[in-house]
Parts: sequence; structure tokens; C-alpha cells
Amino acid sequence: MALDQSFVGRSYPPTSAYEVGREKIREFAESVGDRNPAYTDREAATALGHPDVIAPPTFVFAITFKAAGLVIEDPQLGLDYSRVVHGDQKFTYTRPVRAGDRLSVTSTIEAIKSMAGNDILDIRGEVHDESGEHVVTAWTKLVARAAAEEA
Repeated sequence: MALDQSFVGRSYPPTSAYEVGREKIREFAESVGDRNPAYTDREAATALGHPDVIAPPTFVFAITFKAAGLVIEDPQLGLDYSRVVHGDQKFTYTRPVRAGDRLSVTSTIEAIKSMAGNDILDIRGEVHDESGEHVVTAWTKLVARAAAEEA
């Protein structure tokens, strides 16, 4: 069953603040194999004009995808997550994520399309710090594969 087009434009409440820690940034940078010293060394980051270490660009995915869970789990939307695959991800930054940031995410359904029996759901996550300053916008594309027809 196709997802309800009337959900396009629906926003969900902001998440509780996520506090970005130096160790989380270091662990993430290590896990993706990025050895940029601005991610692990405060002095290197401050030499580049940052107040503390910064996070690799894809670090914010963990925060925005968790926030997208509000959309995914909305029973009225009717998304069958057992058939979902991750289709795409992109980010537009106002500034880097920094250690010490307290970030919240507001998720909005930006588009719903049906193609070849698959539902394609685009979710926009607006990430702000605790002062309300915009940090990054993240787009997540999810594809709910068509259910196999029973014989």
C-alpha cells in the first residue's frame, strides 16, 4: 500500500538535545578512517579557527537518523520498516559540528513518491544548537521495497 501523500510537509517535534563529546568524535573519525587532526586534537582544531575539535561531516547522520525514527515509527504513516533500505544521504552545513555542541533535530517529510511499487520517502532533518543557531540540514532518502506478490 502506497504511503499517504498528505504527510508531505509534516514536521515532528524536535529531539532532546544530544551533547557532542570529544571522545565520540574521535571514535567516529577512527571508525571511518579519517585521520584529520582537527577531529582528535584540540590544538589542531583551534589553529584552524575552531573553538574545539570538530566532527567529520557524516558524524551527524547518527543524530539525524535517530530523529528520523519519529517519522519511521509514526503508525499513521504506515511505513513497513522491514522492507526499508537506505537510498541516499546528503548534508548542507552552516558550520561544523563541534565538541560541546548540544544539538536537536526537527524532522520533516519532504517528499513521498511511488515508483515501480516502491515507496520513496525523503526526510529533512534541521539541526540546531541550544542557542537556536542552524548547524546543518541533513536529507535522508529511504526506499520501502515493494512487497513480494504471493502466489
